[in-house]
Amino acid sequence: MRYNDMAEALRARAWIGAVALCLSLAAFALLIGFGRGQPAIAAPASSDNLHLGVASCSGSTCHGRQEADGRIVRQDELMRWQEPSTPGGAHSRAYAVLASPRSQAIAARMGIGSASSSSECLGCHADPAPAGRGPRFQLSDGVGCEACHGGAQNWLQSHYAVGATHRSNVQMGMRALENPAERASVCLDCHFGSSRKGQFVNHRIMAAGHPRIVFELDLFSTLQQHHDEDRDYLERKGGRTNNVRFWAVGQAMALDRSLDLYGKPTGGAGAFPEFYFFDCHSCHRRIFDDEDARPQKLANPGRPIPAGMPPYNDENMIMLSAAARIAAPALAGRLDTDSRAFHAALAKDRASSIAAAAKLRGTAQALASAFSAASFNRDQVFAIIDTVSSEAISQRFTDYEGSVQAVMAVDTLLNALVNSGQIPAGAATSIRGDVNVAYGAVRDPNDYRPVEFRRALGSAVRTIRTLR
Repeated sequence: MRYNDMAEALRARAWIGAVALCLSLAAFALLIGFGRGQPAIAAPASSDNLHLGVASCSGSTCHGRQEADGRIVRQDELMRWQEPSTPGGAHSRAYAVLASPRSQAIAARMGIGSASSSSECLGCHADPAPAGRGPRFQLSDGVGCEACHGGAQNWLQSHYAVGATHRSNVQMGMRALENPAERASVCLDCHFGSSRKGQFVNHRIMAAGHPRIVFELDLFSTLQQHHDEDRDYLERKGGRTNNVRFWAVGQAMALDRSLDLYGKPTGGAGAFPEFYFFDCHSCHRRIFDDEDARPQKLANPGRPIPAGMPPYNDENMIMLSAAARIAAPALAGRLDTDSRAFHAALAKDRASSIAAAAKLRGTAQALASAFSAASFNRDQVFAIIDTVSSEAISQRFTDYEGSVQAVMAVDTLLNALVNSGQIPAGAATSIRGDVNVAYGAVRDPNDYRPVEFRRALGSAVRTIRTLR
């Protein structure tokens, strides 16, 4: 069954209200069109199959129809991937954006030549095809089918054969994207970063003009969805998507990836640490030199660090704390202890912080496993929404990044209740205004007011609570 029209409308409204602040990455790291060059991409060795290119999937008897009249799958997936002005077509626009004035200006500031041919950009604005490219592969396709689904060399012909199963396709190299941990791992390479060439938007790139990185697995997945969850899908993939599970696992995987990258020995810029890992707005604040200085920093119970030290970006830690209290209570205390210890270790030395990061990473992985097995029933979803705005959690919304994640979480969880039929779509529509007020509170990162944000988020959650 497809997501109903109202749920899609809610998602669209959430996108419109939050595009400038929450999905900068989707608007830049994915935007493309069609270029002609075929510059090389530096890529690591991989067990991935050869990438055959979008053209190999685009036949009218495959995924290239103009109408969604396929018997098993829609078969208009290519057209939806190419939608010219919607979030659903963002992957197909990711290469052409490199020719835009903004991209070229960023490349010039960094001294890396043309953005359209630089490996610093192509790792995410095109399909790196780490195992190699077939004769129909075009770099100008941008983030094509195989960038997400895996190289099709070994399964292209067999995946539509009579008797073929999804399991057999996966065994031949297709990625099991219905698995939230598998999907998160794929998405995070570009929507958060990896250690591969061209897949890490460090502070230097952002200083040159690249948008800030933001990621939320379920919201991004919904914006990019090109399939229907009908009867055939449920039979092939083993059930309907649990949106809350995707959200929770995505948060755990994002923290795991962040801590993994932090621990890499190459992180840093000269004498300085890599600022990418730290909360942007803890440093990017107004400076007061007069005797009546008005420091903007608020006390944060989750960050036991001395005043004046930049805190690690803990947006995913905050969301995980809310989810763990409800869906994995046995791990909730461990998460809070390990995250506080990690923050405290940052004030000591790098060796201590790396050791603490490794411990916290183990907790994030345990949470990912626990959430993957959790059902997230109606009562749990409402409880998580309540917890996000509770006093125990909301006091940690002192900086912009965590607050953005909180708004996306409330929106995602509300829509999950609609998508699963646990609350009427009309009832959710009636409280959209309150959610949009919370979005408005974080619309401008340079005008973020923590106290006002908490008030707006609390108001939205109280209204959602009436549906319980």
